[in-house]
Amino acid sequence: MANVSHDDNEYPDVSNVPEDEASVISTRGLEAFGRKVTTTASHLMGPLDPTSHPHYQSAMGEVTKQLRRPGLQRNVFSMARTTPTDLVRSKLSTREIQSRALSYLPEEMLQNIPEAENSYSLFQGFQASFPDFTQEGKKHRRRVSRGRKLLEETPIQPGTPHAVHKLRKEKSSMMHQFEMLGIRKNMASSEIREIDNKIANLAGMRKIILDRLANLEQEEALLEHEIVDLEGRLEEAQELADEAESVAMRTPTKSETDMVGDDEVAGFMSQSVYEKLPSATSTPSKSKKPRNIRRKSMPILHEHFKPGTMIRSMRAHQDSITALDFDAPFGLMVSAAMDDSVRVWDLNAGRCIGLLEGHTASVRALQVEDNILATGSMDATIRLWDLSKAHYDPQGSQFGKDDEDDGMAFENPDDLPVDPPAGSMADCPLFTLQAHLDEITALHFRDNVLVSGSADKTLRQWDLEKGRCVQTLDVMWAAAQASAMGSSDNAWRQTTRASDGSADFVGALQVFESALACGTADGMVRLWDLRSGQVHRSLVGHTGPVTCLQFDDVHLVTGSLDRSIRIWDLRTGSIYDAYAYDHPITSMMFDTRRIVCAAGEDVVKVYDKVEGRHWDCGAGIVEAEEAKAPAIVQRVRIKDGYMVEGRQDGIVGVWTC
Repeated sequence: MANVSHDDNEYPDVSNVPEDEASVISTRGLEAFGRKVTTTASHLMGPLDPTSHPHYQSAMGEVTKQLRRPGLQRNVFSMARTTPTDLVRSKLSTREIQSRALSYLPEEMLQNIPEAENSYSLFQGFQASFPDFTQEGKKHRRRVSRGRKLLEETPIQPGTPHAVHKLRKEKSSMMHQFEMLGIRKNMASSEIREIDNKIANLAGMRKIILDRLANLEQEEALLEHEIVDLEGRLEEAQELADEAESVAMRTPTKSETDMVGDDEVAGFMSQSVYEKLPSATSTPSKSKKPRNIRRKSMPILHEHFKPGTMIRSMRAHQDSITALDFDAPFGLMVSAAMDDSVRVWDLNAGRCIGLLEGHTASVRALQVEDNILATGSMDATIRLWDLSKAHYDPQGSQFGKDDEDDGMAFENPDDLPVDPPAGSMADCPLFTLQAHLDEITALHFRDNVLVSGSADKTLRQWDLEKGRCVQTLDVMWAAAQASAMGSSDNAWRQTTRASDGSADFVGALQVFESALACGTADGMVRLWDLRSGQVHRSLVGHTGPVTCLQFDDVHLVTGSLDRSIRIWDLRTGSIYDAYAYDHPITSMMFDTRRIVCAAGEDVVKVYDKVEGRHWDCGAGIVEAEEAKAPAIVQRVRIKDGYMVEGRQDGIVGVWTC
């Protein structure tokens, strides 16, 4: 035995055997490991010294080599942690384990079985979900022998027992398929109900978060109002401090007064009073210039509403709306109507802040930019206002005195306009521009440049820093000059449609730096250069008076009483796109995605530039379901998907678009 070499050992070498075959749990592994242990034990119990025996050393080396294998160590440790139940179960087949797991259930589980709304069992649902009717399910079917196929394909005589058996078998198979289809249908219906419940839960969560967002934006608006108010008081305090310092520097000291001679004291009445006035070189007190206050935050609540959703409806006036504009979504809105009133509204709270008094006739045109408001009236004057100086508390607290009658919370529960306290807008007027000879029909300002159009057939450019007119543009003179030079583009054109007496001579205009676009009653859009005061291009296409226009870097959009909207390419001067409606266009505006216009209907016409589709938005759709007939929309404004429209009955609607 001692001379037996390593290659002649009776136990096999499992070092090169795969790990799964060399594991202790496998039969071969158990046999090999048992022989190693038995041989080692016999040598240990022998009379000779086992350490000097070569076979012992070889056996111990093999045992050590096996025990160093990571797979064997893991198997030994896992077997040590395995319970006897698991050891017995490991000898069972997979089908037996499944049968025992399905056939045995504890009493507690049998007693607490939940009541299901489904008419099928879990096993039936499993059977129905197995794809045995699909092409993938056919792969799982057991292969049928070729002989059996030949037997099944042989013709069967009708009326024989074999034919009856086959028909019954086919009927049983079809009934099984029919039953499975019914179960699948019920399963699909259950999934739909489950999805509906999830959608309802998500909709509830979305509403909660929307309410939270609305509260956050309201708190943000209140805080911003307080910040603006504090900044205004800080600026006034700084001006008073500077003025006091300048007065202190001009006031003579006591020592300088004592140095005056007695003769001057005696004859102080003979001294001219003009000598006591400050010299012309001294710095006079500067008049307050309009200060633009830009919003520090931008509301985003309306972006999460479905397009066409009504946010608010307000009874703003008792007569037809003639002009309206707002600074930002949920910000300040100014509306004017034929009742000769101009009202300022808080769109976030839906209440009137105050009335602007000063014009002696109805306001036909207005523009709100940040906190600055410009209004043009039928009294031929233009007035500028600073809305940041309004005495208004967004929280609805009291104004002025502590009396409860002066509260600012003048909501409208009876759908009737309620006048705010008198004097709430007393500090808002800045100055008045007077130069036109007839009513103001259009105006637009940017920075310190304002351009106005009037029924006196002139355009006037105003410097808002100095408060005076710096240039007058005569539209008829420009048309006559173009006609005299033989240019038919710039000459005055008679529209093909019958002239409407209510059409304004200057229907719309917009200014940007030195560029001015103006639409007139002859259907032409003239592009002016304010540096030279000349028309450098005319856009011909409309057959009726132009009532509205707006341009950006590339395109200019115009609306006319000829019932059409035209989009012009400013780079080439040609028509880029055009579409028509059933009624004349009275108002139009666009943002980055949509073009909205008032086209003589009870809804606002919306054109989605991205999707290229037309749709309607307004009270005409919502109230049609309630058998109501809202008034015609006269004016419309939109910014960042937040739309405001004014109607002939004085109601203003706020929508998401």
